[in-house]
Amino acid sequence: MLAATDRLEFIPPPAPGLLRALALAVLAHAFLLAALTWGVHWKREATTLSVEAELWSALPQEAAPQALEVPLPVAVEPVPVPAPVVEPVPAPVEPAKVDIAIEQEKLRLKKLKAEEMLEKKRLQEKQQKERQAAEEKKKVELEKQRKQALLAKQEAQRIEAQRSDNLKRIAGLAGASGAPDAKGTAQQSSGPSASYAGKIVGLIKSNTKYSDPNAGRPTVTVMVRVSSIGSILSRRIVSSSGNNAWNEAVLRAIDRIEILPRDTDGTIPAIVIREGLELMVSL
Repeated sequence: MLAATDRLEFIPPPAPGLLRALALAVLAHAFLLAALTWGVHWKREATTLSVEAELWSALPQEAAPQALEVPLPVAVEPVPVPAPVVEPVPAPVEPAKVDIAIEQEKLRLKKLKAEEMLEKKRLQEKQQKERQAAEEKKKVELEKQRKQALLAKQEAQRIEAQRSDNLKRIAGLAGASGAPDAKGTAQQSSGPSASYAGKIVGLIKSNTKYSDPNAGRPTVTVMVRVSSIGSILSRRIVSSSGNNAWNEAVLRAIDRIEILPRDTDGTIPAIVIREGLELMVSL
């Protein structure tokens, strides 16, 4: 007795919730049984009994034609009709806005064209001014070159004239009889100076004695020949004045002089010695 009691002490304690688990198991089996029963009853179909009987008639009768089974019309599936493509209708544009846009575009193009023409005109004017400036510059350069060439020519002429003068001076001899400003190259002048004849005429008139207030202004031309020292060798009338008294008065005045004065170079001109001196003497 004690041994059994000792063994019970070592038995594990009973699991808690045993009754609840047992109740749930019974309930689950009951639910499963009900489901199977309902399923079997749902699968059963009612059995239809068919009976065939042959009828015999007293008189032979022809059987009626067998009814032909008319096939049921097959349902024809309707062919889908494609829906018509409807093109989108463009939204109506207001004419007023279109006209305004066109006018604005025209004005813009017109303005652009005017600006292009103006720019082209400016470019042409600029090119023309540049050409004119180039031509003016070329003209100025040519004028400058012409002046330089002229100055160079004048300078060359001046140098040549100076060279010629130097050569003439060099060619002159130490015993030349010309004046300091003489430009000849000979040792002495062959002709009288420009003032020599006037000087002789003045000397003749100062020695002329003639008084006739009604004589007018007679003019006589005389030829005078002299020696190398200026002594008067002869005198004669080349052209008469028409007044014999004046003619004679001039000849007497020449005789009074006797010796002609020398020229500016201090000599009697050679041509005067060789050919004589023709003088016109007026009252």
